Amino acid sequence: MKIYMTEDYQAMSRKAANILSAQIILKPNSVLGLATGSTPVGMYKQLVIWYEKGDLDFAEIKTVNLDEYVGLEPTHEQSYRHFMQEHLFDHVNINPANTNVPDGLAADPKAECDWYNQVIHRMGGIDIQVLGMGRNGHIGFNEPGDAFELETHVVDLAESTIEANARFFASRDDVPRQAMSMGIKSIMMAKKILLMVSGEDKADAVYKAFTGPVTPQVPASILQLHPYVTLVGDKAALGKLMEAK
Repeated sequence: MKIYMTEDYQAMSRKAANILSAQIILKPNSVLGLATGSTPVGMYKQLVIWYEKGDLDFAEIKTVNLDEYVGLEPTHEQSYRHFMQEHLFDHVNINPANTNVPDGLAADPKAECDWYNQVIHRMGGIDIQVLGMGRNGHIGFNEPGDAFELETHVVDLAESTIEANARFFASRDDVPRQAMSMGIKSIMMAKKILLMVSGEDKADAVYKAFTGPVTPQVPASILQLHPYVTLVGDKAALGKLMEAK
């Protein structure tokens, strides 16, 4: 595992953008696994800046997103499809047909998950998967549990995740209770993984994930077994881990 500790969020975002842009330049038809949430916003902003300067071309890029809330329409301001349009897709020359996010309004979420697995397989798998990490060590919406889930599946969100996401909604009651998420198997099958972490509130989760045992109680700990993980984080998030090394 490669680890890059940066001074702050801005530097972390630029470093992550460098890694993702290198993938795009070296393989213009890459399949990118993308993440949402506050952590990758700065990275997407930097990628858009480089695109506008003519340094990046998304014409042949394909994307698959980690997850989507069950019950939210794609245009809902808190849906992850809306997030991706707002922060990246609407600002670069990516073909909309090549962008994939689970349909939160699917009549049968389980069938939607099965279809999504087929999409990933048909594209030949993911070249690089971007991940964030929750305060409880979740990746995607793979919450702590008794076993590692396999491919894309429907998840009941943990109370801590609902609480963390409540700030984005009018009230806690408006936060969806379920999501469709790539499973651990889908994530681990990616050729490369780029994990981004920022903030002191992630320091304990990072420490447990990479110094403790591999356990579904800390889902991100499975990344210890992946052959090509790059961890990029600011001092606040990585300080405890680096002290232990």
